[in-house]
Amino acid sequence: MEQRSGLVRVRFDVAYDGTALHGWARQPDQRTVQADLEEGLARVLRVPVSLTVAGRTDAGVHATGQVAHADLQRPVWEEQRGKLVRRLRGVLPRDIAVRAVREVPFDFDARFSALARHYVYRLTDVDAGPDPLRRADTVGWPRRLDADAMAAAAAPLVGLHDFAAFCRRREGATTIRTLLDLRVTREGDLVRVHASADAFCHSMVRSLVGALTAVGESRRTADWPAALLRSSERSSEVPVVPPGGLTLLRVDYPPDDELAARAEVTRAVRPT
Repeated sequence: MEQRSGLVRVRFDVAYDGTALHGWARQPDQRTVQADLEEGLARVLRVPVSLTVAGRTDAGVHATGQVAHADLQRPVWEEQRGKLVRRLRGVLPRDIAVRAVREVPFDFDARFSALARHYVYRLTDVDAGPDPLRRADTVGWPRRLDADAMAAAAAPLVGLHDFAAFCRRREGATTIRTLLDLRVTREGDLVRVHASADAFCHSMVRSLVGALTAVGESRRTADWPAALLRSSERSSEVPVVPPGGLTLLRVDYPPDDELAARAEVTRAVRPT
């Protein structure tokens, strides 16, 4: 691994139940994943730690495959590397877990090196609501959903588009994204919406699911979501579904020798 002033870059694979958390990013007087995790790392490593994350999930959103990185002093890393996961388990709240840690090249950037983020949104339209053991990550939907109609509406959204109608715009941020996959499946009373993209803008996945549920309830036709792609601004007609059904499953990265090139491409189209 490259030496850089005695530092080492470390990748953290993180999971969390977002129910009681106000998203990833630090916020004053609020519990967030970043704040709890950086404070836990500081307790174990006895030095301040600053994390860069693959994607800033919103309040209430879960993750099983979030990725972050930090630069640590090599002696600190060498002392803790074999026991860091176990020690973090002892200091982190029970709704946050670091599943793995490993040294990575300095070209690795959790955010800018990412090729794709993969999410799933879970809904159930059974009268009884979600199974009690899945109540944290599955939304009980009050009306029956036509999953086939939702799937038909989802297909034309895949590809490179301006998703302005589905995004809460942020200053200086583009709403052009490559949606790699948008699928709707039903298994009994459980409906899953799978969404993968190079990156997602703010509230994009929950807005896409909201548009698809409007089709699934027969309130909108199957061609309505794709028609929204012609809009250059956020559409007030698109509902945003509750955050609790959304989970970040994993983040994909290129091989080590392609990390720097990928980060350069991403930085060219998205601000730091």
